[in-house]
Amino acid sequence: RALYEARALIELDAADPSPAASAVRWSGDPVARVAFVKGVPSEADRTDGSAFAGPYGEAAAKAAAALGIGDGGLFLTCSRPDAAASAGERAERLGLQIEAVDPAIVVATDAEAAADLAAAYGLAALRPGTPVAHLGRTLLAVDGLEASLADEARKRRVWAQLKTLAPRAD
Repeated sequence: RALYEARALIELDAADPSPAASAVRWSGDPVARVAFVKGVPSEADRTDGSAFAGPYGEAAAKAAAALGIGDGGLFLTCSRPDAAASAGERAERLGLQIEAVDPAIVVATDAEAAADLAAAYGLAALRPGTPVAHLGRTLLAVDGLEASLADEARKRRVWAQLKTLAPRAD
């Protein structure tokens, strides 16, 4: 594990060659089985300097644990930490991060993250709630995890979308 983690950390640093341009860094486990991606960093992320700060990160961890997919560690990142980055730069950075971590599952938690994740893998789009098997991993977009924290109807919809990732007993 130590070797894989060291490799991932080097590659994650290479994905962000100018940390000053991105005040919000990734957080969590650099060799996690599951990655959660959101688009624009929240104020809490900016204050903390890392992705998924506060209740949003807690919600992602609880969801992964409830689904039995998190194995205790998640990789958490924002696809748009630098407002000046072009769509191509965002896609390249996110693709490099995902390849560095090499998770089995990647969840885009809002529309911006879904667009950036699709672009990173050359896909037309990711439809919320429809898992896509691509290059050895499962990609899933959900309809606004952060927004669902304050909206019960959306929370039920997002939970139903996330449940498509639950391991099936065959």
